[in-house]
Amino acid sequence: MLVKIERDWWKRSPTGLTLDIMSVEFIILLMVIVTALAFDFTNGFHDTGNAMATSIATGALKPKSAVAISAILNLVGAFLSVEVALTITKDVLKIQQPDGSLIEGLTGEVAMTIIFAGLVGGILWNLLTWLLGLPSSSSHALFGGLIGAGIVGAGMLNVNWEGIIGKIAIPAILSPVIAGTIAAIGTWAVYALTKNVHEKHRENGFRWGQIGTASLVSLAHGTGDAQKTMGVIALALIAHGSLSAEQVEMHGLPLWIIATCGGAIALGTYLGGWRIIRTLGKGLVEIESPQGMAAEAASAAIILSSSHMGMALSTTHVATGSILGTGVGKKGAQVRWGVAGRMVAAWLITMPAAAAVGAICYGLAHLIGGLTGALVVFVLLVGVAAFFYAHSRKQKVDHNNVNAEWDEESNSAIPADVRQPAVAMAH
Repeated sequence: MLVKIERDWWKRSPTGLTLDIMSVEFIILLMVIVTALAFDFTNGFHDTGNAMATSIATGALKPKSAVAISAILNLVGAFLSVEVALTITKDVLKIQQPDGSLIEGLTGEVAMTIIFAGLVGGILWNLLTWLLGLPSSSSHALFGGLIGAGIVGAGMLNVNWEGIIGKIAIPAILSPVIAGTIAAIGTWAVYALTKNVHEKHRENGFRWGQIGTASLVSLAHGTGDAQKTMGVIALALIAHGSLSAEQVEMHGLPLWIIATCGGAIALGTYLGGWRIIRTLGKGLVEIESPQGMAAEAASAAIILSSSHMGMALSTTHVATGSILGTGVGKKGAQVRWGVAGRMVAAWLITMPAAAAVGAICYGLAHLIGGLTGALVVFVLLVGVAAFFYAHSRKQKVDHNNVNAEWDEESNSAIPADVRQPAVAMAH
């Protein structure tokens, strides 16, 4: 068995079966799993635009059809690979020694609280950037939260800096540049090869091609981003003592982890992060279907390759780099570098900001202590999430207005006809 339960859930008494009192560690483990699935859900709607923004913007797919296809393929992709999940279990935090025991001075409760606080940091950053329509990296938000909580809870030496630099930081820098270069070359080649084809026929033909390439990006996204949450849950089970890193490497992840994480990211994807879809599809480049196909093909190739090698790549960085590359590769294309600059600024502060939130959450949980501390942080998470959601309803972006014309003056993901009434009401 891959997962062994070390405590009896049920004990027999003279009056029959009664539920045994669960330990604090076990309850925190359940909270970590629930919070991890919540992060996976936010990852889904935050990153839908990576796969489908260009197809929606060019009209290759209707918005609701696009997110439905993406959700199904994200779920399928979750079952195709566990390499990235293995990276998360060993290349971010050091919690387990080679013999399977926790590192000296670290208890299961502390380790799981670190993971829990890191997840909260990642979720809050995801929700904030979604509200602002900024395509920041869900992956880096998660890593930042874990690093921040890990430093406060266990010390600098218990963060795997070598793994973070090699499999997270360097790919984060190189991936958008590589994706942009490939997409630019691909876009130039597409227009050069089809220069004698009537524009109407070219657009229609590449719209059909976009359905295939966008679907491939969605499949690739499942092989990468869904795995990250699987790795976090496995890390929590290792901290609890219910799973060992050796078991994961030899036998893979338990099926229930794969199924629940795949389902959570698929559900989030289906609901659609329309604000971010709008920014990627309309805010960066005035995109045509040949550009969309080139961007998606470049993104899919890079994400699938990195997943195979176990690199915890940011699909947001790849997709954004690809879209910008298509603007560079097409002569006369309009690229909104101001929007791109805002996105890069968000990329630069994602890990430090999420790390700060993760550190604060761990500090608060530790200050209060035990299960009560973790519950207080959980309640705060729910409260802040509810506030962000309520605020988003005041300026709603959905499948009905995701393709509205971009407002050059505001550079906002909120369509002008939605934003102006809200501004008038504020005055």
